Amino acid sequence: MTLSRLAELSADPAASFVLIARDGADTVELLTGEVADVDLLADIPLTVDGAPREVFSLVPYRQVRERGFVAQDDGAPLRCIVVDEHLHLPASAVLAALPDDAVPLKDAGFDIADEEYAAIVERVIADEIGRGEGANFVIRRDFTAQIEVDDRTAALTWFRALLTHERGAYWTFAIVTPGIMAVGASPEAHVVARDGIVTMNPISGTFRHPAGGATKETLVEFLSSTKETEELFMVVDEELKMMSAVCSDGGRITGPHLKEMSRLTHTEYMLRGRSRLDPRDILRETMFAPTVTGSPMQNACAVIRRHETKPRGYYSGVAALFTPNDEGGHDLDAPILIRTAYLADGALSVPVGATLVRHSDPYGEVSETHGKAAGVLGAIGAIERDHAVDETADPDAPAEPRSLADDETVAALLASRNARLAEFWLNPQGEEPAGPFRGRSALVVDAEDRFTTMLAHQLRHLGLDVSISPWSAVTDAAIDAVDLVVAGPGPGDPRDGTSERITRMREVVTRRRQAGAPLLAVCLSHQILADGLGIALAPLDAPHQGLQKAVPVFGEDASIGFYNTFTARVEPGTTRVGEAEVSADAATGDVYALRGERFASVQGHLESILSRDGIRTLERLVAHALG
Repeated sequence: MTLSRLAELSADPAASFVLIARDGADTVELLTGEVADVDLLADIPLTVDGAPREVFSLVPYRQVRERGFVAQDDGAPLRCIVVDEHLHLPASAVLAALPDDAVPLKDAGFDIADEEYAAIVERVIADEIGRGEGANFVIRRDFTAQIEVDDRTAALTWFRALLTHERGAYWTFAIVTPGIMAVGASPEAHVVARDGIVTMNPISGTFRHPAGGATKETLVEFLSSTKETEELFMVVDEELKMMSAVCSDGGRITGPHLKEMSRLTHTEYMLRGRSRLDPRDILRETMFAPTVTGSPMQNACAVIRRHETKPRGYYSGVAALFTPNDEGGHDLDAPILIRTAYLADGALSVPVGATLVRHSDPYGEVSETHGKAAGVLGAIGAIERDHAVDETADPDAPAEPRSLADDETVAALLASRNARLAEFWLNPQGEEPAGPFRGRSALVVDAEDRFTTMLAHQLRHLGLDVSISPWSAVTDAAIDAVDLVVAGPGPGDPRDGTSERITRMREVVTRRRQAGAPLLAVCLSHQILADGLGIALAPLDAPHQGLQKAVPVFGEDASIGFYNTFTARVEPGTTRVGEAEVSADAATGDVYALRGERFASVQGHLESILSRDGIRTLERLVAHALG
């Protein structure tokens, strides 16, 4: 009966359904129901006629505009299937029922030529990263081809190939609706909300298995890479910003772990926190993964808008399943839409992106996109599979390959990473503030870097009653009304007199200084404060993006994470400029912190996971400013 239902749906060109195989399950889930396209996440119909309903949603990248971020609008619908049936079918039976004839590709190639993509990479590095607009950005291009079989047959054929050959994917799926079809194997649960616990799963670093498969030696070499480790830390920081916005306890880090797949191995952390928010609000505040957009998120969207040649469609969006729970609400399970092929009217599209950093080699990133596209096409069987080990082809192979994560050397190397991280984010945190500044109020002014959510969480941990306001909405009355203003971090050149954002942040800093009211300035705002004190500003020779440094902060050495392209700079040995005490690098004169009557500032991000001494240093600087 159940398999006949799958055959019936497959043959009906008007039917909409979803197939999902979860990691480790021996069943395939079949969901079917009526399609409803809606405008906003809040419109997802979790109740119909007063009754809770299960809903599957395909969320396009353009929904990021709900957060006030920019995106090209291609009209890709926020597509929902209001589930009428949710069946669990034996995976072996589904395999036997699905088509398996090869689907040839015609007119295959990238929509953007290699040389053109390399030129885009060069521009992003020079014009965006080089000018302090962010730490990293993901720029995509699409592998495209034509097929001569119908889209449904191709999607189901490729889903069968993934079920047969892929392992380790969080979701393997096929989404079949009129005009929009997708098949893929997502490694990453972007956000899950279940029983009041929110989980995010930042993944970074891609180890492509060499010929013959991964070995301990090749994996250890990969895990020893400083670049890979620091990229993962930056992604964790970015997703902790989101967790701090939706979770009352800010979020706790566990891991790191290995995510082992058939052809790739990734490194990952798990972030968990408590939240009472509607799952649609949780999804809105976590749009979208920095691994496929960049950091900081808001500016990454602007960079994508400037440099990508066409809208993203569903690439970097999510597939979201909302399931009614026993408490009368809904649980949320939302994997990220990567490693996915899209089909429409006989056209195949496989979007892939490369993460661009300051040291990126343009043609190295070109090669990265080729490798990612080949990985997807090989996994679905659209091209010849690569060197990846196929256990079904070797009668002597074990039923389950041994996980390299079980190796003592690998496990120790992974565990050693946490020695660099702030214990504040590794340990459980209470919801009730009991810190030394209880009864005092603070306003954090956001200059377009959501590090402010993590900063606000730490300030609440210290006892402050904290609110956050974006620079564009904060009023002078709000600035004057609180015990402490924290002028926050943001991207860009602090010397840019044409930027409305930097001009407004300068006004915030100046207003508090002129009033003699307590002020803490962070990163960009620290540079603005320094400029107002007559201290020179200059670009760094090498940007500090995700860099951990031990620096002097008024008599104490502190391990702090830095994300800056510009610095305030004094003559080496300078300890005071006018009314301000200066804590600076003894060799370069780069200013790490300032303090004076009723104000303090810091160049680094005390809230970052890289700031091992962050909460201690934050308490010291707040105490000084309030003093």
